[in-house]
Order: sequence, then structure tokens, then C-alpha cells
Amino acid sequence: MSKIVVLGSCSVDFTTYAPRLPKPGETLHGTKFTTSFGGKGANQCVAAAKLGGHVYMICKVGDDQWGENYRNHFKDLGIDVTHVQITQNVSTGIAQICVSESGENQIVIVPGSNGRLGKVDVRSASKIIESAEILICQLETPYETTLEAFKLSKGLKLLNAAPARKDIHELLQYCSILCVNEPEASLLTDLNVDISNAADALKKLLDKGCEIVIITMGDKGAVYSSKKDPNPVHVFCEPVIPVDTTGAGDAFVGALATFLVKYQDLPLHQIVGAACDVATISVTKEGTQTSYPTNYNPFNKQYKYVML
Repeated sequence: MSKIVVLGSCSVDFTTYAPRLPKPGETLHGTKFTTSFGGKGANQCVAAAKLGGHVYMICKVGDDQWGENYRNHFKDLGIDVTHVQITQNVSTGIAQICVSESGENQIVIVPGSNGRLGKVDVRSASKIIESAEILICQLETPYETTLEAFKLSKGLKLLNAAPARKDIHELLQYCSILCVNEPEASLLTDLNVDISNAADALKKLLDKGCEIVIITMGDKGAVYSSKKDPNPVHVFCEPVIPVDTTGAGDAFVGALATFLVKYQDLPLHQIVGAACDVATISVTKEGTQTSYPTNYNPFNKQYKYVML
């Protein structure tokens, strides 16, 4: 069975819903408050598991009320928790999220135990990292930890370069697949990335060392290119009315990883289109992990694409 390993963050989402996002210094009346499991690494792990992926999580949670709850949450979803460690004297990471009626969001994260995930944790999990068919990492945990894991991995290395930062050049040299959204791509390329210059952005990112680059573009779908076939491709997604866009990028990444290992004979545009489909489903529901589809097979349709 193909093994998907996720090394990354676990956080608890404290989400408020309001008519619109607040301006600086402004106080708004909200309409609802929820508490749920989140964090980019955990979200991607859960998205992959819900789609039938055989998933292992490597992370740290705090010794507060959320740590053991999160570990049990993973277990309930069939995720291997051998390397989900409860860390003493530190809180579980949290994310403070505000969602507007249009589905847009603002997020502030406090890393907590995520900041304690170190090289020693990578070495203790070296066997599953080395044997993974795909390793998923992000940038909500220490950079040097992710770099150490990428150096160990012998399979595909999928980097979701979020939150955005520029100083990841060494990491990109080990990267099989780079997945970023438009703001993250803009920071890495010094372009104001949109569909009009996406081809230039893809070329710049491929030149940094990645084998495949995917830029997600919200309701416009995604664009991608690779060193083997540098001709850029734009894959479309179906239009929907968004309810909550929080975690949609993580749904895409988790789905992408699962489909890459489960459907290796399919063309990349179909796999990217299917990942867009999963992300699109997620934005039609409130919440992050709760919005991800379970046992969903998106390959009963052909996804529209064009060459850029």
C-alpha cells in the first residue's frame, strides 16, 4: 500500500464568522463562533486520509486539553499517530480565523508546539520518511526540520510553500513538486502573479530547482508546468458560490498527493483537475477538515484544460 507521510503543523482553529472582514482597529459583531481541528500539515493529512490515502503524521502537539484530543482525532480517521508527540510545557498551536459572508478569510497563527518540531524528530521517523512514496511538508514548522526531511526522503517531495517566505532556495533544490497560491508565487518570483503572467512565474519557479510547479488560482483553477514538459497548462474548476475558503489549499494538496500515488497512470492535468474538484467541494461548506469529502472519486469526469 502506497505510503503518504505528512510532516507539519497541527493547530486548533478558533473561527468567527462575520458579514465582512474587519478593517484595522475596527470591531465587528460576528454571527457565529466555532472551534475545530486545523493546521496546514494536519489539514493536508486529513484530506489525504479521507480520500483513502494510507497516511502517517509527524508532528508535535501541546500538553493541554487539545493535544490528546488531536491525537485521538487522527486515530479516528485511520491516520498513523506513532510520531504524533505530546510536548510538555507548551501549548498546542492555534489559528485565529475570521470568515466573511463572501467566504474570504483572515488568519493569525501562534505556532506553540509546532515550533518544537526538530531534526531529532525527523531522525526518529527516518524509516517512514525514507520509505514514503510521497512526503508532504509546509512552512508552519521550522525550516531546518523540513529541509532535513527532504534530504532523507527517497520518494516524491511535495512542498506547499505556505506561509509565504523567500528564503527557501536550498529547500527547492530537493523539491519534486512545489505547490503555491498566487501571493506565495508572487513573493518567490517578484511578480504580481495572475493568469496573465502565470507562464513566466512557472518558468521562474522551475529555474529554482523544482521538478514540477503548480500554482493554485482560487476559482480560476490551477496552472502547472514541469521540467520534462515546460509547456504551461491551465486546468479549470467548476464555479460555485463559496461559503468558507479556509483550508481549500490544504484540501488541494492532500488530494493531489493521494491521487498522485493512487492513479499514477493518469495524466497530470486530470490529477490536478481532480484536486481542484476536491478543493471546490471544500469551499461550499463551513470549516476546514469538516468540509473535506470522504471516499470521493472525482475521476468520473474529464477536466477542462488549455495550454497557456
